Formats: sequence, C-alpha cells, structure tokens
Amino acid sequence: MSRVYNFSAGPSFLPESVLLRAREEFLDWHGTGMSALELSHRSEEFIGIAEQAESDLREVMSIPPNYKVLFLHGGGTGQFAAVPLNLLSENKSGAYIHTGYWSGMAIEEARQFGEIHVAASGKDSGFTLIPPRESWVIPFNAAYLHYTSNETVNGVEFHTVPDVGDVPLVCDLSSNILSRSVDVSRFAISYAGAQKNMGPAGVTVVIVRDDVIRHNPHGVPSILDYERQAASGSFVNTPPTYSWYFVGLVLDWVREQGGVDVIEQHNIRKSQKLYSAIDASPFYSNPVPTEFRSRMNIPFHLADPSLEKKFAADARAAGLTTLEGHRSIGGIRASLYNAMPEAGVDALIAFMAEFERKYG
Repeated sequence: MSRVYNFSAGPSFLPESVLLRAREEFLDWHGTGMSALELSHRSEEFIGIAEQAESDLREVMSIPPNYKVLFLHGGGTGQFAAVPLNLLSENKSGAYIHTGYWSGMAIEEARQFGEIHVAASGKDSGFTLIPPRESWVIPFNAAYLHYTSNETVNGVEFHTVPDVGDVPLVCDLSSNILSRSVDVSRFAISYAGAQKNMGPAGVTVVIVRDDVIRHNPHGVPSILDYERQAASGSFVNTPPTYSWYFVGLVLDWVREQGGVDVIEQHNIRKSQKLYSAIDASPFYSNPVPTEFRSRMNIPFHLADPSLEKKFAADARAAGLTTLEGHRSIGGIRASLYNAMPEAGVDALIAFMAEFERKYG
C-alpha cells in the first residue's frame, strides 16, 4: 500500500527518508547486531547517540552554552506540572497567557501546585486571537510567565516572542519547534514533545537556562526535577531511548533540508496556500484573523456542518487522513508540520475544490 498524506495533529507525518533509515538500522544498528531499541541506555553506543542528538539540536536551534538540554518522559503534560514544581516558591505565583485548549490545560495542571494568575485570556474571542501585549497584567510576584507558542486545537500562533521584561519566560514549543527560527535565549525554559516536528511520541525536550535550575527544598518528583535530571544527563531513570534516537534522525533530515530557516519558508508557503483556498471559498471558513493564524494547524468548518463527517471520510478514501477537528470544537483540521510536503497540501486543496463542486 502506498503512503498517505497524514494530517494528524500528533503523532504526526514523518519524513519518508527518516523512516527508511530507521528501517535499515532496525535489526542491526551500526554493526552491533542489535536494534537501537535494544541498546542499553548506559552503553557506549547509546551515549554516543544521545550526545550527538543533543549536539545537533544545539546547532540547529542555536542553543546557548548556558542552557541544559534534557530528554525526558511525560510529554508537554508532564511539563505542565514540572514548570510550577521547579519554579514556584513561597510568596511567588505563576503567570499564564490563556490562548486556547493547551494553555488552558497547562493552567489547570499548575493550579495544583501553587498560586496561578491568568495574565491575559483570549476566551472572549473564542480563542481566535492573542490578547494584545498592553492588556497583559503580570503580577509583581510572578516567578515566571508561561505561554503556548502554537495552539493546535484553535489554530492560533505567536509569530514573535513576547517581551515580558525581567520576568522569566517559559514557552511550550511542542507544536512549532523546528518550524521557524526562534531565539532560545529569550526563554528561561522552553519545552516540546517530539511527536509533532521532532519524531515519534515518547520523548520531551526541555531547554533550561542554568540560572533557573535550583534545589527545591519542598521536593520535586525525581523525573520532573530539573536539577536532578541535569546532573544525571537525563538518566534519572531509563530514558525513552528509541524516541531519543529517532529525534537524532529527524535532526539530520532538518539539516539536509537546509536548516530551520529554509523549512520556515516552506511552512509559510504551505500554510498560505491552504488559507488562500479557504478564504476564496464561501463553502469553507476559518475564524482566526490573519495575524494570529497558525502555520502548523489549520482548523476550518464547512458551511453545512452536517457534511464534515463525510468530508473526512471521503478525504481518507482519497489518501488524505486524520482531518477530523479536535473533539472539543469539531470541524476539520489540517496539520502541516515540517514533514508534510507541499504536494500533500496541493492534494488537499484539490480535494476540497472537488468536494465543494459536488456538495456546495
């Protein structure tokens, strides 16, 4: 069976060349007679894999030397807990920008561990825009300000890093990491689950500035403790070795494409094509103003919502899969992560035109 175009929000479409390389190495990694799945995390072979992946990520993202790079379990949801557990202290609060589903989940998780303040919210707009910076109310005792760079459900994205002065800035980069250039030095902490643009599910990359890694006298669970993870090289327990290995393969692919700057231009072109097709049609609609639209996740609705299930089913039959919108808002959603080729977007646009011709 030929490969389909997978528009899933995650786990996502992966580069075919990376999958082929993983297949070639699956039974015998570099003459060891073992799969990369079988390598001991303490072995010389895996430590080499781990160190190379970190080195490549530092190069591709221009990560400064005063940052630790951790490869952890738990996904973004694990970091929703880890951030307040590591950064909150007595008489300090966590500040959050609420721009959609996932920032909302981060807020709810953090509330279990201390005082949390919503500095700004897009709720009144139905989470279709980012509140203007001048409207944000950051409390004087904020230990950090957290924001979600891209909302996969609502299709809203920050296209620049906000200026929050001296307040340590924490960013969830899960769904747009490696999709565009970003100045990592603007963040105290940034983190991302791998399953959008870095590889398969299972490993979470956390980039932590040295000065915010500290001993927490109140105690933090070991696998969420940045101090212990940094000291152990992310080896507090057995790490997600195969996912870590796979991140290294994807980073090789990123460099082969010409790096993040080249990939960013591809992503701009792909997303503009699809938004143009939606905006030009009375049959399809996207509620997000142009300046806040995500390049990674494009939700849209049909003029007749009763046709949306048929749209997704017919698209699947045409080799365009996982276009159903998130269960919280319905509709259709096309995720255009780095590995989605422009040909996949062209195929979706052609399908949309034909579906509109039949049912519009």
